[in-house]
Amino acid sequence: MHKSRSKNFLMGIGGGSGSGKSTIVNEIIEKIGPEKISVLHHDAYYRHRPELTFEERTKINFDHPDSLETGLLVEHLEQLISGKNVEIPIYNFARHLRDSKSKKVVPCQILIVDGILVLNDDQLRKMMNLKVFVDVPPDLRFIRRLERDLCERGRSVESVTRQYLDSVRPMHEKFVEPSRQHADIIIPGGGHNLQAVQLLLALLQTLPEK
Repeated sequence: MHKSRSKNFLMGIGGGSGSGKSTIVNEIIEKIGPEKISVLHHDAYYRHRPELTFEERTKINFDHPDSLETGLLVEHLEQLISGKNVEIPIYNFARHLRDSKSKKVVPCQILIVDGILVLNDDQLRKMMNLKVFVDVPPDLRFIRRLERDLCERGRSVESVTRQYLDSVRPMHEKFVEPSRQHADIIIPGGGHNLQAVQLLLALLQTLPEK
């Protein structure tokens, strides 16, 4: 953890797919207030590949760092830190394309960026004041991912299972799990670890008003 020269506090939350990162983010927003927090999700920055057919896009390894336009995320974070609004992509997970519309995010005192690979990227890590890794057993992560993708992303059981075996699990072992070494705080059990979440909340609530 390091102090920021700016008045913003940037927290990165990493961990495997289905580990409960979004649960923690939502808990923080609920307790501290949405007017004080700007959230950017790394998976909104999947590369837009309209030149590929749908079948070709389904074969993209979405768990590899190259599938993400992290440079654009860094640019948007820099703009937020400088006090500017940003228009972030909206990614359609059923079509594997970005929507034509974007989402406006305004700068707030607390900035949160979450995603499986946010602690894997050196440029992102250097911007963070606090790095958090959410640690959950693989079987629970898969079940949560399956439920999420079926309900929220229009996926089929077959496609989610195939993707998990072909790319999610091997990429987790290659990129995500090693990134935990960069974390300032490791949260075992995910968003259901109330003590760890309370620790984060206590830390954020001690930040001076912007």
